[in-house]
Amino acid sequence: PLPEALKVPATKVEGCASQVWLHPQIEAGLFHFQGDSDAMIVRGLIAVLHRLYDGVPVAEVMKLDARAELGRLGLNEHLSAQRSNGLRAMVERIRDYASAAA
Repeated sequence: PLPEALKVPATKVEGCASQVWLHPQIEAGLFHFQGDSDAMIVRGLIAVLHRLYDGVPVAEVMKLDARAELGRLGLNEHLSAQRSNGLRAMVERIRDYASAAA
């Protein structure tokens, strides 16, 4: 879970139906992030994104196709439109941060 001190407007992900915070960091050229949400299902989605992106070289983050990976897991067909939009917003936040750091 994300420490309360990091649940601030700068880490909040807009476009999600739930409260979502992502705190990305670059360490030794690798992308890392912590995240949290007030919704259990979104915490699960954050965990999947964490598994996909955390520890990946920054230059590789943009090459990952999160939509395809989530589709491979069968998640796309089980998410509501609102959850899909929120997931897209989280992936965009991750990609934007990595792109700016690359």
